[in-house]
Parts: sequence; C-alpha cells; structure tokens
Amino acid sequence: MRAFKLRIGLLAGTGAVLLGMAAPGMADTLRDALTQAYETNPSLQAARAQQRGIDETVQIEKAAGRPSVTSDTTYTEFVKKSDNSFTSPDRALSSQIQLGVPIYSGGAVKNAVRAAKTRVEAGQANLRGTESAIFSQVVAAYMDVILNEAIVELRRNQVEVLDVNLKATRDRFEIGDLTRTDVAQSQARLALAQGDARTAAANLSNARETYIRLVGSPPGTLAPPPPLPNLPESAQSAVAIALENNPDIIAAREEAEASRYDINVAGAGRLPRVSLYTQGGYNDYFGTLGSGVPGADFAQSEKSAQVGARLSLPLFQGGRPAALRRQAQAFASAALEAEIAAERDTVAQTRAAWSSWLAANELIESSQVAVDAAQLSLEGVRAENTVGNRTILDILDAEQELLTARVRLVTSRRNAYVAGFSLLAAMGRAEARDLGLDGGVLYDPQTNYDRVRGKRFDWDDDPAPIAKGTRTVDTAVQDGEIPGK
Repeated sequence: MRAFKLRIGLLAGTGAVLLGMAAPGMADTLRDALTQAYETNPSLQAARAQQRGIDETVQIEKAAGRPSVTSDTTYTEFVKKSDNSFTSPDRALSSQIQLGVPIYSGGAVKNAVRAAKTRVEAGQANLRGTESAIFSQVVAAYMDVILNEAIVELRRNQVEVLDVNLKATRDRFEIGDLTRTDVAQSQARLALAQGDARTAAANLSNARETYIRLVGSPPGTLAPPPPLPNLPESAQSAVAIALENNPDIIAAREEAEASRYDINVAGAGRLPRVSLYTQGGYNDYFGTLGSGVPGADFAQSEKSAQVGARLSLPLFQGGRPAALRRQAQAFASAALEAEIAAERDTVAQTRAAWSSWLAANELIESSQVAVDAAQLSLEGVRAENTVGNRTILDILDAEQELLTARVRLVTSRRNAYVAGFSLLAAMGRAEARDLGLDGGVLYDPQTNYDRVRGKRFDWDDDPAPIAKGTRTVDTAVQDGEIPGK
C-alpha cells in the first residue's frame, strides 16, 4: 500500500513541474523528443540495419540446400597445332550447363537454418534492448536539461539575493552598524555564489549538447514530463515482469538455443553427403574439325548429356570435424552461462531501479519539508537580525541552507523520474510500442524478415544504402542561458 502511495506521489510530483521551470506554451514535450530520436537517432538506425543483415543469414543458410545451376562457355582459337595432329580443329566453341541438387548433408543445412532463425529472434530482442537503452538516455537527457535550467535559475537568484545583501551590509557598515568582517563574509558568499552560477551554466550547456547528440536538435522550452505508465506495485512483481519481458534475457536465451544447433552443424562435417547432378554439353568446331585429313567426314558439332548421383563420404580429415564440434560445445556452454549472467544482471538492475525509485520519492517528500522549513527559518533569522539577535553570517547560512534544499528537491524529482523510467526499461516496458509514440507506423523488424524470407533470385538487390540519421554539425553551440529569463 505504501508503494502505491509513493507511485501516486511520483506521478503527481514529476508530472507537474521542477520548481516551475517549464512553460506550457510552445514547449517541446518528452514525447516529441522520444519520437524524434526514434526516427533519426543514428545508433538506433544502425541497429535496425544490423538486424536486417541478420535476417539475410536465414536465406544464406537455406541456399546451401537448394538446387544450383551453373553454365560455362569457352571459345578457343588453336593458333599453333601439333604437326602430328591432323584432326584438331582451328577453332571451337564449348558450352556446358550443370544442375546440382543436394539430397543429404548430414543435417548441416537444416541445423544451420534453425540456428539462423533463432539468431534472428535474438537480434530482434537485441534491437528492442537498443531502443529501450536509447529511450532511457533521451529521458535522462530531457530531465537533465530541465534540472539544470532549474539549478541555473536558483543559482542566479541566489547571486541576486547575495548582491542585495552585500549592498545592505555595506550601507550598515558605513553607518557603523556592522563590522568589516560582516562585509567580507557577504563578499565571500557572493563570490562563491557567482562561481556556482557559472558552473551551473556550464552544466546546462553540457546537458543541452547531450540532448542534441541523442535527439538530433537543440531543446526548446521543455514541458513537464508526463506520468510514467505501468509502474509495478512491488519489487517482486517488477522482477517477475522483467524475467518474462527483458530483451537482454530473451536475446541471451535465443543465442543459447542457436548454439545448440551449431553443435549439430559442426558434427555434420564427418557425415556423408548425397547429391544428384545432371550435365549437358555442346561443342561446335565451325567446320574445322579434321580439316587436315582429306576426304574425312567429321561431325562439326556435338551434344552430350549426363545424369547421376554423387556420394561423398569423409574418411579422415585430420581431426578437424571433432575439433569443430568440441569448439561449438564450448561456445554453447558459454552461451548458457551468458544467459544466466543476463538473468542476474536483469534481476539486479530491476531491484536497484526499484530501490532508487522509492528512495527518490522519499527524498522528494523530505526535501519539500526541508525547503518549507528552510524558508521559514530564513524569514525568522532575518527578523531576528533586525533586532540584533542574529548576525549577517546567520542570514548567509540560512540562505545557503534554503538554496541547498531547493537544489536537492529539483534533483530528487529528476532522479525519481529517471529511476522510474529505468525500472520500466528493466521490465521490458520502455519501448515505442509501450510509450504510444506518434509520428507514423512503428518500425517492426519482422516486416523485413517476412519481406526477404522468400527471395531466391540472385539479382534481387535492395536499393543502395543511405543514412537515415540526422547530422548535428549545423546546430548552434549551446550555452547556459535560459530564453526569456
């Protein structure tokens, strides 16, 4: 029940604002950023192209079990013939066509095709993982821009407050109400605040550049993020969902399954192979065959045809087939361990994300209490200072405590949202299909697999490759300024 209340608190808190930094009108939204990254991020586009290449391995392996047809044509001019050769032609045209049909290959083709299909499924899971990872980075970058804009405003506001404090302190020093020590303390705090403001501006510039790298364009005025969907009720339920849906686990499981087929492929190298073949030939001597024998009558063209079966039985190959099979077994063992490792990583990531999410929510509550208390404390210290019960240093300390509490509050809100999204990613629920992105039909890797699975024509090429990711060299250098502020 407590976890459910925290979830409601997170959605309400992060769905509102980070200290009022995002304006509602003409604002970029998180959905816009994710959609643009989905369509133009080069890393994601590269992963899709890589998967399309993996799709072709099925057709490559199937081709080894399909009939093949080859043709050879040779034209020859006999420019110098033996003196003892009376029947050699002056020229000849020879043409042959061969058809081969594999019948049995020891299971190599069958298991290679199965392994390729399984790796297609593993690749599709890896593509899901890439998509989820990029979305997680985009969410973090989006929230970092909002966070750093909030911190820049807080830091600059602190500079303005301390500047006013310094002027007031100097005025009171001039009339003898305060000492030079009070003025020095105010100067020191102002200088530190100015340095912190410059650092915050640099951090904001870095956050915006990271946003450009992931999304492809500079951030505008970013709107508050929407509530996160489908967050779990407990760590146990989160882990259960992750074990079922996490793409890294699925990919590792499929790779382990494919490696079992590889063992059979390697073992097929010591089994017999059977194939059928037929061959037809045509020779044309252009009337020059036997031209050196007077009165001879030779056929100046001929045709031939052959048909048969071929059995290939390996007897000794220097131990290579056994070594290949042992190697495949070792790789299969490694794949099995990798599956367990992926499961361990997923369990750890899910539990860690859950803990971070809960901790960030609790920190939001405590930070809000700290902000309210620090605000009240500052007002009280200022009031007490007017009657001489508090020093300038007390005011400066109270102002610093309020600033620290406000920074911690906006930071905890950012961390809560990012942790919540990381939890969804670990559960396998942070992909375009889960987030309902706009912008057209979602990319489905199965579509390309279905497109190429029946292609058998040797000249059935795809168009020349072109880059789909957008470049960022023309974007402006980002600074730490906030438009309209």
